[in-house]
Amino acid sequence: MEDILRSLGFLCLGSRLKRIGEQLQADTQRVLDRLDVRIQSSQYPLLVALDRLGPLPVGELAQSLGIAQPGVTRSVSLLAELGLVEVTQSNDDQRRRIVSLTRSGRRLIDSAKRDVWPRIEDAVAQLCADLSGPLLGQLAAIEDRLAATPLDRRAEKARVAAP
Repeated sequence: MEDILRSLGFLCLGSRLKRIGEQLQADTQRVLDRLDVRIQSSQYPLLVALDRLGPLPVGELAQSLGIAQPGVTRSVSLLAELGLVEVTQSNDDQRRRIVSLTRSGRRLIDSAKRDVWPRIEDAVAQLCADLSGPLLGQLAAIEDRLAATPLDRRAEKARVAAP
C-alpha cells in the first residue's frame, strides 16, 4: 500500500516527523516497561528539566520544554501523585507554583542516567549512524529502519551486547 505521507514529501513533513516521534516514543515506552520504570516516556523531559535547571515555576518549566502550560500542569500533577515531584507556592508570589524533584524523583533520574538513557541514546544513534543525503531520504531510511527493528529491540540488543 502506498505511504501517503511519504509520497507527499515536504508537504507532509510535519506529519512524518510526528509519526517518527510517536514511533520513537512508543518504542522508548516499551524499553521503560521492560525495565519496570513507572512513568511515561513523555514525562522524562520534565524531570530532566528539573534535574538540570532546579526548581522552576510551572510557566518557566513549560517554556524550557517548549510545550504549552496546560500540558505541563497535567504532567506535574501525575508526577506529584507518583511522588516524583512536589509543588509549592512561591515565597514572593502566592499565585506562582514551584515544581521540584523529590528524593524519589532524584533517584529515578539517577537510575535513568545510569541504566536507561544510555540504551535509548545508543539505539537512536545506531538507527541514524550512516544516514546521509537529502532530508526526505533520511526520513524514509529512519522509517524503514524503525519498521524493520523498532527502537526498543535495538535498545535490548545494545544491552545484551554491552559488557
